[in-house]
Amino acid sequence: MSQGSLFAPSGRAFVVNIDGASRGNPGPAAAGWIVRDASDGQVLIEEGLFLGEETNNRAEYFALLFALEDAMMLKASDVIVRSDSQLLVMQMNGQYRVKNANLKGLHERAKRLSGAFNSFDIEFVSRDENREADKAANLALDEHRKAAPPKPPQP
Repeated sequence: MSQGSLFAPSGRAFVVNIDGASRGNPGPAAAGWIVRDASDGQVLIEEGLFLGEETNNRAEYFALLFALEDAMMLKASDVIVRSDSQLLVMQMNGQYRVKNANLKGLHERAKRLSGAFNSFDIEFVSRDENREADKAANLALDEHRKAAPPKPPQP
């Protein structure tokens, strides 16, 4: 069954902030995203997810994918994504080619998902305007670090 047959937009518009974080490149990474109703700014989803070892750019794409999937689950018809990753925004807008083989599949999936909405826009914002998504990603990293068992000392 195709994605289009499962997704029925409701006429709702959302504003989504996304961020990926990686401590090291690659290193422990997480994605954070905030989904708001565009009409009143109400936060509907605020999420962070630990990704394991990833690059920062892959973490940014994972944040986008998770946010778009959540918007679809909420039956969004129109989505505006805000990201502080200039690379991701320029690639999604077709201004930069996706040269990195490790990003191509993620980019293709993001383009497919974004095409399911009546309208989709993605825009670059400053880090200052993206604090909440950054906080969600870093909280997921911090929580994972607290939950991870200590590594035994090396002989």
